Amino acid sequence: MRSTLWARFLLITPVLLLLGAMSRDSTSMAIQQAYGQEAVQRYQRLARLVKESQRVSVMTKLQRVNDFYNQLKFIDDIHLWGKPDYWASPLEFIGAGGGDCEDFSLAKYYSLRELGVADKQLRLVYVKALSLNQFHMVLAYYPQPSAMPLLLDNLNPKILPANQRMDLAPVYSFNASELWLQREHGVSETVGSADRLSRWREVKQRVEQQKLQRPKIRLDANPL
Repeated sequence: MRSTLWARFLLITPVLLLLGAMSRDSTSMAIQQAYGQEAVQRYQRLARLVKESQRVSVMTKLQRVNDFYNQLKFIDDIHLWGKPDYWASPLEFIGAGGGDCEDFSLAKYYSLRELGVADKQLRLVYVKALSLNQFHMVLAYYPQPSAMPLLLDNLNPKILPANQRMDLAPVYSFNASELWLQREHGVSETVGSADRLSRWREVKQRVEQQKLQRPKIRLDANPL
């Protein structure tokens, strides 16, 4: 599986660089050629969610995005991409139909940004999952700068305040601009630019390269 998916990624990347001048139908065609029809359906379903969630409350946006991505499969990077640690872009995550905790969190982050949630209200948080005894990533939403953040997680489908997730020990967090060391739940210290994280720089570059126009969605079509 991993060699096939990696080959598909290498195939679609140069195609996506041209998509700015292509039609929406061509976007879906490119996804189908690289990942198959099921990936097109996932992408169209996401496009529908984004289109229909522009005017809903922030909490509804959080819930819809969290529920959508948590339906995808957890797959280790080594089995999916042939690498021990690979941060997939949302397109790659949707195309493959699964990924690991970083991929879930990154996809949720980018979708909420597209829905108008401010970057300063979002942080990608590396934690220690105590019950699993391994490192893990979640997405945090801050209603106010000093508020207890709400956590979006693929391990626990409920969106809960960080102080109710005692199974997670925060390590560090970041968003598009800043990097924080976590001292405890909801308490952190700024330590510089998030661009210090090489994998974060790499995935941001790929997201820019893979910018897609929305495919045409028939709102009267059957749900996927």
